Amino acid sequence: MLHRKVRSMALTKNKLIQLVAEQQHITLKDAALLVEELITLIKATLESGESLKIAKFGLFEVKEKHARRGRNPQTGEAITIEPRKVISFKPSVLLRQAINQ
Repeated sequence: MLHRKVRSMALTKNKLIQLVAEQQHITLKDAALLVEELITLIKATLESGESLKIAKFGLFEVKEKHARRGRNPQTGEAITIEPRKVISFKPSVLLRQAINQ
């Protein structure tokens, strides 16, 4: 398990691959394949419109945003913002508790 705190500002994919390789005692190549496969599965699930729930971590959902009125901040002109899909994340209770400790 990846329990060690990462000290950088962001966890990059390369750093994640390194951590997986170290923690699981596998090669960087094998760790890269695992991380890439996980990302591919997550993307495919969300692209199909399904939700993705990871126990003890959280829930990723694809939500529909309806068309709405807005305005161009440079000109003040009224515009219509097109409908779109967005990904939302709701952390699990355990993740929220861990973050707030």
